[in-house]
Amino acid sequence: MSNKLTILKIGGSVITDKSGELSARTEIINRIANEIKKANINQLIIVHGGGSFGHPIAKKYGIKEGLKQEYQKVGFAETHHVMTVLNGLFMDALIWHNFPSVSVAPSSCIVTENGRINFFDQTIIGSLLKMGITPVLYGDAILDSTLGFTVISGDQIVSYLARNFGANKIVIGVDVDGLCDSDPKKTKNSKLYKHLTLKELEDKKHSIAASNSLDVTGGMLGKINELTSAIEQGITVLIINANEPNRVYKALTGSKVKGTLLEKE
Repeated sequence: MSNKLTILKIGGSVITDKSGELSARTEIINRIANEIKKANINQLIIVHGGGSFGHPIAKKYGIKEGLKQEYQKVGFAETHHVMTVLNGLFMDALIWHNFPSVSVAPSSCIVTENGRINFFDQTIIGSLLKMGITPVLYGDAILDSTLGFTVISGDQIVSYLARNFGANKIVIGVDVDGLCDSDPKKTKNSKLYKHLTLKELEDKKHSIAASNSLDVTGGMLGKINELTSAIEQGITVLIINANEPNRVYKALTGSKVKGTLLEKE
C-alpha cells in the first residue's frame, strides 16, 4: 500500500452515456469501484466528470458563462443537483464494495473568479486523507466572485489538488486508449502516443482532437491544458481507457498498462 498520493479522475464519458441525458452506465461504475477497492491505495483522491448529467443542463442554461438572466438560477440549482445524483450512484458502488470514501461537494468548498479557482477550503479533504479515507469530488456548478456562478471541470480540480497536496501521479480514465495523432473514434488507424514530455506535448497539441461529444469544459484539449501545470511540478499523468477492464486497477497499482504517460521531461 503506497503512502504517496494518487489522484484518479474518471471522465463523464466513461460513467455516463453522453448521447442520452441523465444516462448512467451503472455496470461500468460498479466495475471501476471494484478495481479501486482491489488496488487498495491508502492515499487516494477521486474526481469524476458530469457526462450526460451535468453537461446538457449546464449548456441549456448557459451556466458556465455566469448569471445574466433570472431563469438561469434554477438551471444552476439543477446542474448541481444532477451532479449530486451521479455522484450518489458512484458513491453507492464504492460503499457497496466496502471502500472507505466520502463525497465532497466542490460547490461547498470552492469559489472561482472568472472560472479559475480563487478560494478552496481543503480542510475536510486533508482530514479525510490523514485518516486514510478517500475524498470523492466531481465537476460542479459553483459560485464565482465575478460571474455569480459558473461550471468547474473535474480536470481543474484534479490539477489544483495534485499541486497543493503534492501528488505523486494522476490517472485520467477516459473512453479512448490515450492521446492519439488523430481522433481514434473517427480514424481507424490512429496512432497512440505512449509517452510524451511537456515539450513533445506542446508540439503535438494541434493533432490531439477534442472530443466531438457535448462537453462544456473543453474535451481532451481542455484536460491537457488543465494538467500542464501539474506536469510542470513533476507530477506524472497517465491517460488510460477506463472502459477497458482492469486498466484502472493496473494504472493505480503501477502495473504496465496501455495508455499515454505524460512527464515533465
